[in-house]
Amino acid sequence: MKKALCLLLIFIAFPFFGGMAAEETTVVASFYPVYILAKNVLNDVEGVNLTSMTAPSTGCLHDYQLVTGDMRALSQASALLVNGAGMESFLPDIQAQFPDLPIVDCSQGVELICHEAHDHAHEHEHDHGEYNAHIWLNPKNAMRMVENMARELSLLLPDAAEKIDQNARDYIARLEEVDRELTAAIEALPHKDIVTFHEAFPYFAKAYGLHVAAVIALEPDEPISPKMLAEVIAAVKAAGNPPLFLESQYESAALKAVSQETGAPVYELDPLVTGDGALTAYEDAMRKNLQVLKEALK
Repeated sequence: MKKALCLLLIFIAFPFFGGMAAEETTVVASFYPVYILAKNVLNDVEGVNLTSMTAPSTGCLHDYQLVTGDMRALSQASALLVNGAGMESFLPDIQAQFPDLPIVDCSQGVELICHEAHDHAHEHEHDHGEYNAHIWLNPKNAMRMVENMARELSLLLPDAAEKIDQNARDYIARLEEVDRELTAAIEALPHKDIVTFHEAFPYFAKAYGLHVAAVIALEPDEPISPKMLAEVIAAVKAAGNPPLFLESQYESAALKAVSQETGAPVYELDPLVTGDGALTAYEDAMRKNLQVLKEALK
């Protein structure tokens, strides 16, 4: 009887002790590219739940409006990782709602590029800030972003600091290899002029000596007036009809119209704002873009 009573007490107590396990630390990334970098930094770090505030299919956060699900995710967060450079225009709303939430600006130390002063007037109402925020598309900037988040996450998770540091160093080594591949291959290409769908690639172009001859739109959803379209067509013709680059995440009737009018061929570059969430997503996208550029600029 006493033995049975002891067993009963053990079974009753077990759920109680099981519930005393340490709670997970939730780290939230603002959108897909920040999430991919953070996923590598936090790879195999125990007790951490990394989530992306926005769905992987969201794309760039141009004019993004916070929804209830975002606020719910942030209410459980111990830190929010943001791209910075003006990408997350909704940050003041988050700071007002969660004044004690640590926000890690991953753009710290990155040399920012001002938005291009294109020849044609962009007649839009979007407030896209002073600087171009697509910093992650230069691998060297991605490395700096990794360093920034690793430093802050080590402070947040001191018991895992050594693992986080090792992850960051290993990931940076992989990004350095990608950077070397891009540098060598693009330098050897005979042509350097490109025309992009929206203003996503200035950091990439500057890193590898490419020249963005024209941009169809500053933002993906920017309406293109007939006057603006005519001025883009003229700029493309003046540049010798270099290749045009779509982005798989967005449709662009204007870019297709430019191609029809000029005869410039159309290719596709990935700005890495959507994907499958693989640890190698950044390297995979960059190497795929390199193959496209080698074909387009040969």
